[in-house]
Amino acid sequence: MTLIDTHCHLNFDSYAHDREAVLARAVQAGVTRIIIPAIDLVTGQQIADLCRQHSCLFGAVGIHPNSAADFQESDLEQVRALAQQPSIVAIGEIGLDYYWDKCPPATQRRAFEAQLSLAAQLRLPVIIHNREAGDDVIAILETWVNGLPDELRQRPGVLHSFSASSAVAERALAAGFFLGFTGPITFKNADETRRIAAETPLERLLVETDGPFLAPVPFRGQRNEPSYIPYIIDRLAQLHGITPDEIGQITTANAVRLFQLTEPNEQPLDCSSDLE
Repeated sequence: MTLIDTHCHLNFDSYAHDREAVLARAVQAGVTRIIIPAIDLVTGQQIADLCRQHSCLFGAVGIHPNSAADFQESDLEQVRALAQQPSIVAIGEIGLDYYWDKCPPATQRRAFEAQLSLAAQLRLPVIIHNREAGDDVIAILETWVNGLPDELRQRPGVLHSFSASSAVAERALAAGFFLGFTGPITFKNADETRRIAAETPLERLLVETDGPFLAPVPFRGQRNEPSYIPYIIDRLAQLHGITPDEIGQITTANAVRLFQLTEPNEQPLDCSSDLE
């Protein structure tokens, strides 16, 4: 079984001292491809550089709502330039965050809508961050999807680390989005998230770590990493009443379809640095 971690911040400093070992453990656990989302222009460049070194890595570029306080239209051209690289498969992570008071909501929305427009121009799906802003996020996305070309409307993006209401989930699925599930579906107090995951059609499920955050049980509170994806796979298998292998195959196929991923260049699959 080969798995895909569709959201891990492998460029963060918390992986700096052992990134190669993290990648080796990922491959050992069956995780052969990883998508790294940006939070700003600097991390977008870091991700592009990292993806050039490891052909099992893919990236997304964009400006996170908590990084959008100084957003200018000229930033879009830098995002556009980064997105031209072949390893970049999405615009993200972008969205709205009303939990942290790091950027005025109006500025967040301006940056969000501008980047959605860019994604449509580039024919790239989006990776959506939503924290306590579900109603506004889904309303903006519904409007955006209506104007997409047919090809992209079939794979507009993912609401990552889904934690919103069932109503938001239903609207997102109706608009064609995928839902990404992370470590919290293994937490004792996450019954509502598990219920939504159980009701999500299999063809719209994605698995992700959101590393270094949100490690699943039994690693809760520790640094998260891609090798923990099987714990999320196992929980989803229980919720859907099928085997982990089946969930693994389904979520891998979903990720390939959404992000139009290619196989890594190495045979057999290998996450060691291409520059070594």
